[in-house]
Amino acid sequence: MSAKVRINRYLAFAGLGSRRKCEDLIRRGIVSVNGKALTDLATIVDPGTDSITVDGRVIVQGGTTRVLVLNKPVGVLSTVTDSFERKTVIDIAREHGIAERLFPVGRLDLDTSGILILTNDGDLAYRLTHPRYKIEKTYRVTVEGTLTDETAAKISKGIQLGGYMTRPCVVSFLRRGATTTTVEVRLMEGRKRQIRRMFALFGHRTTELVRTAIGDLTFEDIAPGEMRALSEREERRLRELAGLAREGEENSRWR
Repeated sequence: MSAKVRINRYLAFAGLGSRRKCEDLIRRGIVSVNGKALTDLATIVDPGTDSITVDGRVIVQGGTTRVLVLNKPVGVLSTVTDSFERKTVIDIAREHGIAERLFPVGRLDLDTSGILILTNDGDLAYRLTHPRYKIEKTYRVTVEGTLTDETAAKISKGIQLGGYMTRPCVVSFLRRGATTTTVEVRLMEGRKRQIRRMFALFGHRTTELVRTAIGDLTFEDIAPGEMRALSEREERRLRELAGLAREGEENSRWR
């Protein structure tokens, strides 16, 4: 027996993006149920009997979700495709024999490496990236010059950056050299090139930026360019961080 579900959740579960993105698809009038275009965002569908299409393409949820972790190397784009045919994280997934439709959870800049989640679970992706869920990400940052305690304290408290105030974060010193400083930064937001811009504001150019953890998950066994599925314990913990129940019985996430 199938479980009825709101249309935005169905589309998100099928891998079309976050619930908000799926609602945008509905507003554009390209989502149809049984041949009729939808206008009501609260529409309930029955996956077992209803025919659901997006822009004429039949959407079928796969029944299970995939959650994988990649240690993204420098020089690889955190996108699904690239018009200039540069290498993307999805290309790496294909090289590992993974054929399912996946998308990266958030982005790491081209020059940033480290931990990146790939999934077809729109709910999980949305919660892991939205600041309201306060999921901490940890980065190892090396900058040019000697970073002072005063500068680190200012960044930690929050600074004006491009018209907005950054949220408080934690900056911990790892190494202070004659020409560079390495720190660990833990923060709960991730605006475009935020970390690089924060340090640049004080005259420190970032020379290396690596995401080392999501929450308390570090994935230290994965070499750059390698990826694997999360273990049961890791996926359970990731879903706990995101405020989502662990996947279990069939359709339990829709009840």
